[in-house]
Amino acid sequence: MGALLAVASAVSYGISDVIGGVAARKASFIRVALVGQLAGFLTMAAAALLLTPAPPTLEGVAWGALSGVGTGAAMTFLFRGIARGAMSVVVPVSAVGGVALPVLVGVALLGERPTAVAWVGIVLAVPALWWVSRGDSANGAGRGGVLDAPLAGVGIAVQYLTLAQAGGDSGVWPVVAGRVTAVVAVVALFAVLRPTAQRERQHHDLAAAGAGVLAGLALVCYQLATRTELVTVAVVLSSLYPVIPVVLGVVLLAERLTWRQLCGLGGALAATVLIAIG
Repeated sequence: MGALLAVASAVSYGISDVIGGVAARKASFIRVALVGQLAGFLTMAAAALLLTPAPPTLEGVAWGALSGVGTGAAMTFLFRGIARGAMSVVVPVSAVGGVALPVLVGVALLGERPTAVAWVGIVLAVPALWWVSRGDSANGAGRGGVLDAPLAGVGIAVQYLTLAQAGGDSGVWPVVAGRVTAVVAVVALFAVLRPTAQRERQHHDLAAAGAGVLAGLALVCYQLATRTELVTVAVVLSSLYPVIPVVLGVVLLAERLTWRQLCGLGGALAATVLIAIG
């Protein structure tokens, strides 16, 4: 069940990145990130009241709040990267950092020991994600977008590691707390980055809100997955979300896949199966 929840998290996150990324190309990436986190807060708060009426623990809320700092940074740099680079490159490259750091921490500091079969899947997942990102290198992807991807990856890693530490008795409340600090993080990054003001034909707030809701749902699924799966396994499965932007690009945007991306997609699928049965 935990593996299925982690895969559901990946699907939800992948769709969120596509919707938010497309919006960030037509509107301010900061606005998209901010509106998304606000919408995520409202929907997750409503879900918490319905699903977790009991008050949360202070420890769970604290870990959730810390995860939101990573979320805010991840979404800001991810959307900025997509706005000035290729989605098929920025999203997978950010995921490589997002999966590699938690796996290293899980094994080195948390004492986790995945099975041999799961290890094969974990080892296969990282190069698979990289190969998915190795699309048409001549497609004009901006260097700035590529530089934003590792920064987003660090934020994703912080998000996954800290949220996994929130106790199960806190329910959805850690995710709610994370949306609050994510909003604060986005506002703080706005003050630091000071993006150039641009005139927008449309704000695309509805798309940004939808992306935020899906991202919140992805975190809920991930949090539930960590209760029955090793953090290492849950992180890797949840981090397979870059496959979604590539597939949707082929189906909806008529994008063509290189042989490297096809190999990467096959490797990602194989990794998912190995981790799930490991």
